[in-house]
Amino acid sequence: QVQLVESGGGLVHPGGSLRLSCAASGFAFSTYAMSWYRQAPGKERELVASITNLGFVTNYADSVKGRFTISRDDAKRQVFLQMNSLKSQDTAVYYCNAGAYSAGHYVPSANYWGQGTQVTVSS
Repeated sequence: QVQLVESGGGLVHPGGSLRLSCAASGFAFSTYAMSWYRQAPGKERELVASITNLGFVTNYADSVKGRFTISRDDAKRQVFLQMNSLKSQDTAVYYCNAGAYSAGHYVPSANYWGQGTQVTVSS
């Protein structure tokens, strides 16, 4: 079965760093674009970063640009999100998703979601 398992979240102080990992199984990982979303309580789910199936192109939300880096390792079937200079506004549950690019726009797959990992940035 399709499985996406996020890990690496935790509690950090403002300005700190975390590296999130997502382990994928049950589908043709290398053929899918991958992404990270986040959602805080009472807030809309936000696309944070995405990466093409070949890993040549990445895209970031303006709010994280310059601070976060998405990458993938197809051999290990994993996608990562390096988060630096964390702010309290980054506090959310972070989700991994498999999807595709359509006309340059990332489109998530409805069934290809992880259960999320909590990131809390607090002093």
